[in-house]
Amino acid sequence: MPLRPARPSAAVLTGLLLFAAGCTTVGGSSVDRAGPGRELSAAELRAAAVADADLGAGYTVTVMTPGHGDTGAGAGREVADVPACQPLLDTVTPAASTGAASASPAPGYPYAETDLSVARAAAPKGGVYGGLLGYRAGRAAALQTELEKLFGPCAAFTSAASAPPAEKPGKKAPIRTRHRLNREDTPTPGGADGALGFTLTNESGNAVLSQRAVLARVGPALMVFTTFGVATEPAAAPDELIVRQQVAKLRAAQARK
Repeated sequence: MPLRPARPSAAVLTGLLLFAAGCTTVGGSSVDRAGPGRELSAAELRAAAVADADLGAGYTVTVMTPGHGDTGAGAGREVADVPACQPLLDTVTPAASTGAASASPAPGYPYAETDLSVARAAAPKGGVYGGLLGYRAGRAAALQTELEKLFGPCAAFTSAASAPPAEKPGKKAPIRTRHRLNREDTPTPGGADGALGFTLTNESGNAVLSQRAVLARVGPALMVFTTFGVATEPAAAPDELIVRQQVAKLRAAQARK
């Protein structure tokens, strides 16, 4: 939002990234400088995703099929052993946790989500994955505030993946993953209302996967961008150009009547 390359939305939280004028926030929220913005429909949110033309030569953007409902509500969801840490996992990969998107989502969950990936010719191994999440009734700001409080209680925790519906009960024991959460200094980009950066490390057996995420709040929406790394090559910060352009495009879409 949860921390699998297969659906790193924010798949964001997708984010999940961001930086420039306005004010600077390190791991925190900022005053709403650009106004609340309007809620975008699911189609408008998808249309607001950054495109090749917004980034220039060398970038290729793929907007993915909406993730909600692909495998059913809760399928493959990572469940934290510390309940307070669950919003972190759900935000990084919301598609696995919220079920089908609808006009009346469960309280606290996004009503719409658009996932995308961005590849850059100059960095063939450094893909950036993003998620745009639309929320109702001030939930985006509330969720950002919740996430900012997790760096203490969720500095270290574990989780287990629920079995997919097709799996036979008792076939395999859930695989447990150990997580470490670290805050990353993240300036708030111009046009955004807040930004939060972190690295989440996932250890399962001998495998170590790191996920670097930047989450930005733009009006009633959250955008999450993530990169992945391993023990020998930690995840790098998401490309600032992608973050800035996505903030600008999302804000412009919210400003249209």
